[in-house]
Amino acid sequence: MANDDIWILGINMTKFGKHPDKDVVDLASEAALAALADGGVTIKDMGILAAGNLMGAAAGIGQQLQKQIGQTGIPVFNVANACATGATALRTVIMAIKAGECDMGLAVGVEKLSGAGMLGAGFGAASSDEWTPAGRYGAVSGFEGKLGTDMMPGVFAQVGMEYLHKHPYDGADFELFAGISAKNHFNSTMNPLAAIQKDMSVEQIMAEPMIAYPNTRAMCSANSDGAAAAVVVSGAKLRTLSKEQQKRAVKVSASILTSDPYQEACQILPDVNTLTRSAAKQAYELAGIGPEDLDLVELHDCFATAELVHYDNLMLCTEGNAVDFFLSGATTRDGKTPVNVSGGLESKGHPIAATGIANIWEICYHLRGEAGPRQIEGAKVGLAHVIGLGSACGVHILEKSGL
Repeated sequence: MANDDIWILGINMTKFGKHPDKDVVDLASEAALAALADGGVTIKDMGILAAGNLMGAAAGIGQQLQKQIGQTGIPVFNVANACATGATALRTVIMAIKAGECDMGLAVGVEKLSGAGMLGAGFGAASSDEWTPAGRYGAVSGFEGKLGTDMMPGVFAQVGMEYLHKHPYDGADFELFAGISAKNHFNSTMNPLAAIQKDMSVEQIMAEPMIAYPNTRAMCSANSDGAAAAVVVSGAKLRTLSKEQQKRAVKVSASILTSDPYQEACQILPDVNTLTRSAAKQAYELAGIGPEDLDLVELHDCFATAELVHYDNLMLCTEGNAVDFFLSGATTRDGKTPVNVSGGLESKGHPIAATGIANIWEICYHLRGEAGPRQIEGAKVGLAHVIGLGSACGVHILEKSGL
């Protein structure tokens, strides 16, 4: 390992779902202490803390967390960057280590969303006790009902339908997107930390209440409570730690964060494609690999329609061929490029600020060979992707330790 390499030393996440007896500090503390323990270190070893929380961002979650797990005087960064908040917290720690300010740091993402309803929409909670479709975190735009929608189910419904309009495919319709969702719900049955562990058939998914065509309720990410945390270490520091710590460490081969370049069209309908493709290109170049080298991918399937377009944006398939790619079986657990073996956001849940680190947690556990019944055998390289409208996209490429 090179001295300037960056590694995930410890990582953990809470179970996602409803936690009525825990607040954000409880959840953040649980994930942070578990990540520290997983890495065999303590808060005293940390040189920086970056803590992400979107819904209560002004409250200073980092300082609140310190009061629970240890106040050591280190710098604290409170991070809020839409659904990319957790990935941004992680990148903050990575940049501090690369700058030489410290050799180890802690990144945390936490959110309380269960029962929040369609956030910002004023619709109230959905009828299901299991999940509520993730909406928009913020005020409803004045364009609402005039030039479309800025509610997340509507935005991503339009994104999916726009893709099929640009790249027509005979027979690609409602059932196609339900099939993507069915794959993820099946995967969730093997993930004990998922908010919803329920196998659902294509027919069941299509029969769910329609939220925004073609996304039914089961095709929408689940609002939930949860936290995830990661301990990051420099290559030079990792060399001083035990052989077991070195063996379980996961290399961060690329950490990229992008935002939208200016385009006239994206002033009305958010462009989730350009910034993701840009992040992916930079990540592959930095890591020195291509999409064909990936053994698994955790991408931001906030809605079933989003997963389809991100096959293309992450260049998992040739441009315009996302439908063929899915129908080939490539994204299943036994396929060429397994996607969202955790169950994805549709099943695992989407506590906004935690998601970016939780996606990385999933990849790390497969690369370590610790993913239990959902283990992708022989996994050596994985990609974690998260996108937040506003806009931000995080892509991380992770590699198994060669020790």
